[in-house]
Amino acid sequence: MRTSLRVAAYAVLVDDDGRILLSRLVPHLRDRSAAGRWTLPGGGMDHGEDPLDTVVREVGEETGYASRMTALLGIDSHTRDGFHELRVFYVGEVTGGALRPEADGSTDLAAWHPLDAVADLPHVQQVDTALRLWRERPALGRAGAPSPR
Repeated sequence: MRTSLRVAAYAVLVDDDGRILLSRLVPHLRDRSAAGRWTLPGGGMDHGEDPLDTVVREVGEETGYASRMTALLGIDSHTRDGFHELRVFYVGEVTGGALRPEADGSTDLAAWHPLDAVADLPHVQQVDTALRLWRERPALGRAGAPSPR
């Protein structure tokens, strides 16, 4: 079996009005079923890139916003059919720029959504994982992980 690893970094950006910034996915060669679903701004690390630099770059590319990450929320490790994805989640804030869609990228729209409406949106699983991390702030940085004794 062929195996591969992808490391990606994502931002949880919640404004003072209780809205979260999400990006809508376009069809992708690896997972066409995710098209039209909402995800967090973020994406794959380039070789030699720091995850913190990745998430700031990706937020800018996908939303038009400049951002600053304020805390590391945690890490999610997901393996399926020989594909291993390591997702690094940060909490951050918008520091400038203007909301706009990504041109010729993995997303086609960015928008603010009320937190209480996210469950009813078509979205990818990592949004739920990130929101659990954001709400729980587990000491080990893993959603559902037991606290150290």
